[in-house]
Amino acid sequence: MRHRIKHRKLNRTSSHRKAMLANMAASLVKHEQIVTTLPKAKELRPYVEKLITMGKQAAANPDRYVAKRRQAISKMRDTTQVKKIFDVLAERYEDRPGGYVRVLKAGFRYGDAAPMAIIELVDRDVTAKGQDSGPVQFNDDAFEAEAEQKVAAD
Repeated sequence: MRHRIKHRKLNRTSSHRKAMLANMAASLVKHEQIVTTLPKAKELRPYVEKLITMGKQAAANPDRYVAKRRQAISKMRDTTQVKKIFDVLAERYEDRPGGYVRVLKAGFRYGDAAPMAIIELVDRDVTAKGQDSGPVQFNDDAFEAEAEQKVAAD
């Protein structure tokens, strides 16, 4: 029986699980919306909410700012996203007592029928989605037109 056991194992070792949650939290903070499996999303929600609460506590009490920031960095391992939590998200959710993250069911994955979910920040910035996420795929016609312009300029 699983009495008094709080979290899901997600079929991973503890170090892999911690690294995965840290990476997913960084992605969620960066893009403010990600798509993942439902059990991972349910496991990630309290993880991120505690990080945002740390940011709010640091903003409310400047004496604890350094300690809370170090604690958040050790949890998430991405200093730029921790900075976003402490500067942007703490201010955004200043009046909200909790519930900063929403999990929406999104059907089933094609390959293995795993239940999928969209996890997003409440009152999110829509422009943050997909920001700095890697190479951008071009439309073939636009790419060819751009190449022709470069050749004509030379």
